Amino acid sequence: MLDKIKEAIAEAEKFTASSLQEVEEFRIKYLGKKGVLNDFFAAFKEVPNEQKKEFGQTINTLKQTAQEKVDVLKAELESKVVQKGIYGDLSRPGDPITIGGRHPISIVKNQIIDVFSRIGFNVSEGPEIEDDWHNFTALKFTRIPSRT
Repeated sequence: MLDKIKEAIAEAEKFTASSLQEVEEFRIKYLGKKGVLNDFFAAFKEVPNEQKKEFGQTINTLKQTAQEKVDVLKAELESKVVQKGIYGDLSRPGDPITIGGRHPISIVKNQIIDVFSRIGFNVSEGPEIEDDWHNFTALKFTRIPSRT
């Protein structure tokens, strides 16, 4: 049984793929639910106690080898796919187009705010138009009788 596992390790180490589909088939063959690795884990129960340590280590080596091979091949093939589209859409403009700019009054206003902020003042914002309530009624101005 150990010979079969060692053969599977050698086969996994030699495996190469040219597409992501082949890598996925390899992953399913070795690491899938009905894969070779699960068959070996199922056979683990039948192994005598003296050989279980070596058998388990060999199975784990197979699992690690297969997983590393899948990861490496997948990364290589995905990087090749990315390199094919390195230039992207050739019909788009080369330099970014800047739209608009700051109004000169806004520029001067921001410079003034910056100067006063450094001195210690801060900017407070509120309503730009006051209503009758805030100007007169809330201040309790009373009407002064006219002299006639």
